[in-house]
Amino acid sequence: MNTLEFAKKIRLLSLELCYQKKTSHIGGALSVADILAVLYNEFINNRSKNLNDTKRDRVFFSKGHASVALYAALCIKNFFSSKLLIKNFTKNGSYYTSHVNHKVPGIEISTGSLGHALGIASGVAIAAKRKNNKCFIFVIMSDGELNEGSNWESIMFSAQNKLDNIIAIVDYNKMQSFGKTKDIIDLDPLKKKFMAFNWEVYEVNGHNISQLREVLNKVKKSNSKKPKCIIANTIKGKGVKFMENKLAWHYKSPDNNEYKKAKDELTKFSLDA
Repeated sequence: MNTLEFAKKIRLLSLELCYQKKTSHIGGALSVADILAVLYNEFINNRSKNLNDTKRDRVFFSKGHASVALYAALCIKNFFSSKLLIKNFTKNGSYYTSHVNHKVPGIEISTGSLGHALGIASGVAIAAKRKNNKCFIFVIMSDGELNEGSNWESIMFSAQNKLDNIIAIVDYNKMQSFGKTKDIIDLDPLKKKFMAFNWEVYEVNGHNISQLREVLNKVKKSNSKKPKCIIANTIKGKGVKFMENKLAWHYKSPDNNEYKKAKDELTKFSLDA
């Protein structure tokens, strides 16, 4: 499967889950879909058959509220079946919770309270280096969670310890729970902030497969001893016009008419390759 098709399938399955179970966060799921598609289809050494391999690459999904996107990616990559996922997503007592759960195959840690994943990933990264384990530690972060001081502690720690095996990817859709990030706690200039904390930083269009592929190839081959950050400029709700850049879709789930309209748009939707 090519990565463009994979990204489309992530979007469609994410929509299906949010509609069937009347859950939130379709907007954030659509903004991160292309990042997940490139990672899981082209880059990470982490497949359903090597879940216990200590040399596998790790993905710490810090924006755990967008669980449907990660569940969809893992499902399409055969970590578990779509039938199992749709049946059990948000079901009482199920591991397939509305924020990602480490009991689900392929998920490293449970996340939901924002600001935890980078700190945990930093610990895993320093342990890997001490064991001469050449794996990469990917951390997919939301922009809103960069309000959290725990992230900046981890950013300092990672740079101090030269954790060049960490690749943080910020899904920079510029919206969070109750408004635009610039109106709540303005993050800009975000690239300069990370650089000031002694990280190697790149900025790309988070919906352009070629750009994502190019920058990921570059950071994996980099000889810099610094941790890496990719700021992926994205659009909340990308792929469904009536959802794009609309704050309501942080929490809202689609009704029947909205679901049909969104599904039709996503079926026809195509990205920049």
